[in-house]
Amino acid sequence: MRQEGHVRRYGGLIALLMLALVGCSEADRELDSPVTLEGNIFGTFYQVTMADSLTQGQVNDIEAGIQQELESVDQAMSTYRDDAELMAFNQSPLGEWQPLSDGLIDVLAISQSIAEASDGTFDITVGDLVNLWSFGPEARPEEVPSQEALNERLERVGYDAIDINSHALEARRTRDVFVDLSAIAKGHATDRVAGYLDQQGIEHYLVNLGGDLITQGYRDIDEQTAWRIGIEVPEDHEQRVQHVLPLESISVATSGDYRNYFEADGQRYSHTIDPRNGRPITHDLASVSVFHPSNAWADGWATALMVAGDEEGMAMAREHDLNVLMLVREGDHWRSEASPAFAQYFGDELVESLAIEIASAGADDRETATGD
Repeated sequence: MRQEGHVRRYGGLIALLMLALVGCSEADRELDSPVTLEGNIFGTFYQVTMADSLTQGQVNDIEAGIQQELESVDQAMSTYRDDAELMAFNQSPLGEWQPLSDGLIDVLAISQSIAEASDGTFDITVGDLVNLWSFGPEARPEEVPSQEALNERLERVGYDAIDINSHALEARRTRDVFVDLSAIAKGHATDRVAGYLDQQGIEHYLVNLGGDLITQGYRDIDEQTAWRIGIEVPEDHEQRVQHVLPLESISVATSGDYRNYFEADGQRYSHTIDPRNGRPITHDLASVSVFHPSNAWADGWATALMVAGDEEGMAMAREHDLNVLMLVREGDHWRSEASPAFAQYFGDELVESLAIEIASAGADDRETATGD
């Protein structure tokens, strides 16, 4: 009986050892490149593709880290979570400084900088107007607000009602404004994921967070080929790529008026609200893509230029040396127009091959890469 007990004990130890060895070998297993991780956050998707040589164990750890970064942003900046840090700030007493997290302070500061530079076409206090037009968490009926209701909400809009002390990590509301970071928080989250990958030593990746993209290194390390992204035709009934562009260690954010809208009395109302008049935009600019080292900055500027329209927006792009590509409606066709910084980054040869016009100083004085 004693001998049988020893046999069972040793047999159990051997089984546990074998399981441990199997677990170790699985974690150490080298994965084929590239490796893609996918999931959902902020009501949209995320996709992270890495071209580095990685083991299963490394990928498991990276996936958990990415989820933690995204959850941290959601908890700080969502307007759909009652426990979000931003919602607490929106309900804080007027005039009282509130301690805020590094990430929230950073996004507020970037937002204020873009608001000032764009003369208010970007404004994070537009939240009450977004809610009024049924595109926010209030989920109002899809109907056109009265002018009286618009005027009431406009009184509670203005980026000057937010004071920020970045050094002390605190901010305050001086008027009863509702801060909505939906036009920039996704870009910040994209930057956070990229920063986390950098910290983990990943040198070649593409992060796609609901269409906000950031790249680093190459998609094929041996061939040293760049990551390639598609700029879609701005139509609501199909997804079709208008331009394919190579990206090397840069991010891009696109804002458009063609996917999120409602119709009332035969009129289509875009989800993009002009903070200056409280109404959805009505101009011919259908989409604008901004290329920038930081996706938060690209995200905010894309919205600012989308609100401004093609002429005013391109003038801003030139003034601030922004790398911008616009798709403008011209009847049943689309005109592709880019800033000089776009041509400088991508090169005249690519710009010419894609038939993209480069905006010159005058609003109506445009030239192609051929100089025609």
